Amino acid sequence: MLYYIFRFLEQFNIPGSHLWSYISFRALLALILSLMISAWFGERFIKFMKRKKYFETERDPSIDPFGVEKKGVPTMGGIIIIVSILIPVLLLGRIRNVYLILMVITTIWLGFLGFMDDYIKIFRQKKEGLKGKYKIVGQVSIGFIVGLVLYLSPDVVMRENISAPQQSRTEVVQHEAVAHKSLQTTIPFTKHHNLSYSEMMSFIGDHKVAAGWIVFVIMTIFVVTAVSNGANLNDGMDGMCAGNSAVIGVALGILAYVSSHIGYASYFDIMYIPHSEELVVFLCAFVGAMIGFLWYNAYPAQIFMGDTGSLTIGGIIGVCAVIIHKELLLPILCGIFFVESLSVIIQTQWFKWMKRKGQRVRVFRATPIHDNFRKLDSQLDQTSRYILKGWPHRPFHESKITIRFWIVTIILAALTIITLKIR
Repeated sequence: MLYYIFRFLEQFNIPGSHLWSYISFRALLALILSLMISAWFGERFIKFMKRKKYFETERDPSIDPFGVEKKGVPTMGGIIIIVSILIPVLLLGRIRNVYLILMVITTIWLGFLGFMDDYIKIFRQKKEGLKGKYKIVGQVSIGFIVGLVLYLSPDVVMRENISAPQQSRTEVVQHEAVAHKSLQTTIPFTKHHNLSYSEMMSFIGDHKVAAGWIVFVIMTIFVVTAVSNGANLNDGMDGMCAGNSAVIGVALGILAYVSSHIGYASYFDIMYIPHSEELVVFLCAFVGAMIGFLWYNAYPAQIFMGDTGSLTIGGIIGVCAVIIHKELLLPILCGIFFVESLSVIIQTQWFKWMKRKGQRVRVFRATPIHDNFRKLDSQLDQTSRYILKGWPHRPFHESKITIRFWIVTIILAALTIITLKIR
C-alpha cells in the first residue's frame, strides 16, 4: 500500500519518495516493523489469553524434567506471528505481485487450519485437536492451489542460465534473452545446477511438458505438506521452531534476492526469476516476526505458537522454496525438520512391526528426536525395550537442546548456500 502511495508521490519530487523503489529499504523496514509489532502485540495478546484462561488444560505438567511448570501457558501464539507478517507485507510490499499474493494466501490458509486445531484443543477440550485427515486435506489443497497458479499465471516466468565456455577455460554464465515459463529447478552438487521436470518425463514423448507440470504440482503439494508437518513436529521446546525458522528464513531471503538479481544469478549460475524480489520483503517480515516472537517464546516460554504458528511457518518455507525453484535444497536447509519427521516415522513403524511379532520394542527414548535428549529413565515406558536407551547417557536442559539445534540449522543454512558453488 505505502509502496504505491510513495511511488505516486515520486512524480511530484517529494523528498525521500524514491527510497521506496529500493528493495533493500523496504525489506529492512519490513523486518523492523514486524519485530516491533510482534513485541508490542505479543505482550497484549499474552495478557488477554491469560485473563481468559485460553490454554491447553491437557498439557502434560511433567514435560520439563527440570521442574519448570508448563501447564497454564497460553497457546495460539501463531496469531502474533501471522499479524506481524501480514501488516508489514501489506504496507510495504507490491501487493499486486503474484508471488506476494501466493505467500499471503498461504499464510492465511494454513494459519486458519492451525487455528482450527488449536480452537478444538482449547475450547472443546479435545487433546487430539483437528483430525489428521482434515489437516492433510488442508495442506494438500494449498499445495495444489500454489502449484496450479505457478503453472497457469502468465507472470510466473524465468530466464534460464546458460554457460558459455571460453578459451581461458572459464565459463561465463549468461541468461536467455526472453523470460518464459520453465520447469527447471535447482539441484545441488551438479554442474549448472539445473534439473528439468519435463526432461524427467521425456519417456512420454510429445506429452513430456504436460507430464512435467503434473510432476511439478505433485512436488509442490509434497513439499508444502512435508515441511509444514516437519515444522509442526519441531515445535516441542521453547524457542525451538521459531529460532530454526528465523535462520531458514534468512537463508531463503538470500536465495530469493540472488534469484531476482540477474548479476548475482549469473555469479551463482542459477536461473533468473523476474519480480521475485518481493519475496525478500515477505521473508524479512517473516524473520522479524520470528525474532519478535522469541522475545516471549524463549525458555521459559510465556506463550506457545501452537499449530496456528507451526503449520503456517512450514507452509511459508515450503511455498517460498518452490517459487524460487529451490525446493530440492530443502532437505539440507530444513534438515532439522526432516530428521524430526524421520524419527517419528522410524519410531512408529518399528514399534508396529515389532508389536506384530509380540514384542514392545522402540528405537528412541522419545520422538520427535528433540524429546530423546531430555527424557528421564523414570519417564520411559517400563513395558518396552529401547534400542537406543543409552543415548544420550543423561538428559540435557531444554535451553541447551534448543540452542544446539539452532547451531545445526545455521550450519545447514550456510551449507545450502555453499552448494550453489560446489559442483
